[in-house]
Amino acid sequence: MKFEALFKPLQVGPYKLAHRVALAPLTRMRAERESFSPRPLNAEYYGQRATQGGLIIAEASPVLSHGRGNPATPGIYSEAQIAGWRKVTDAVHAKGGIIFLQLWHVGRVSHSSFHGGEPPVSASAIAIKAEGMKAMTADGKIADYESPRALETDEVKGIVEAFRQGAKNALAAGFDGVEIHGANGYLFEQFLQSRSNQRTDQYGGGIENRARLLLEVTQAAIDVWGANRVGVRLSPHGIANDSGEPDPMPLYTHVVKAIDKLGLAYLHFIEPRSSGAGRADVHWENVPSAMVLFRPLYSGVLMTAGGFTGETANAAIADGHADIIAFGRIFISNPDLPRRLRHDYPITPYNRATFYGGEEKGYTDYPVYDELATA
Repeated sequence: MKFEALFKPLQVGPYKLAHRVALAPLTRMRAERESFSPRPLNAEYYGQRATQGGLIIAEASPVLSHGRGNPATPGIYSEAQIAGWRKVTDAVHAKGGIIFLQLWHVGRVSHSSFHGGEPPVSASAIAIKAEGMKAMTADGKIADYESPRALETDEVKGIVEAFRQGAKNALAAGFDGVEIHGANGYLFEQFLQSRSNQRTDQYGGGIENRARLLLEVTQAAIDVWGANRVGVRLSPHGIANDSGEPDPMPLYTHVVKAIDKLGLAYLHFIEPRSSGAGRADVHWENVPSAMVLFRPLYSGVLMTAGGFTGETANAAIADGHADIIAFGRIFISNPDLPRRLRHDYPITPYNRATFYGGEEKGYTDYPVYDELATA
């Protein structure tokens, strides 16, 4: 075996993982375009990547219709979507896999075309202004980002209840747990970070107030699932979607310590070197490591993602910096990635042009490794 640390069993909540190679949550924009429901092609894709005792985190799924910012992304707020996801979870469970659903609200990372002409919502009425960043419209075109509308206090409380219902819907769809998407400049990071949050109510101002929404939503999911089947994803030092706290350490130290008290299934980081929300191959130099910085503050299972190879993933676990490594791009192009890493088989390169939208090409047509064909 090439990477022994990656293939040691691990207990995650009530589930025993056979290995530490997880499928990261990956937006692929291949849901049914009218109902935003998963379809048989999606079930095939996830089933291909399922392994006995392997963890999959399904792609981010809005809990509300106004929580979306891309076409053809699956939701988790309708009966049709629940039924579509049930086919996915059945396919994963048929192979002995474990699958969590990432619950999502994009906030200002959206466009009015998704909302009947109304502006997207956020913590404050502050638009994305990063040079070169563009929004995607409901028909797949590119447009400038618009100024969002600040959520009223009562509406913020409604967001908590929408995530509670999304957690219930995920349970009905047969998932094994849920992950709260608190990373990549989406709604919760818009509340967390002072650049995008200028509120004066209990959800704005100091760090404790700015962290309130993320923690309330996490508690709502815990109320449905129990803490040991809930995860949270964060991206400290990330800059995706015009995010970025001037001094991230006080903010994320508070958040990680608060999450540590909850007894979650896991905490999931996106490493700063790969903070690009998947839109480009990003590898920032001279940035800190989230797993190294925050491992001393977190006593539970720690997962991290962002540009890992078999060698660097195995080292991260062997050195005690992380417990699970979530792979994205190379798991797309290698549906049998755990097997390839275990036996040191070659890694098929990915094709970025096929990441978002489309059909089978670049989605379900990547082959598994065939030892006989190369003998």
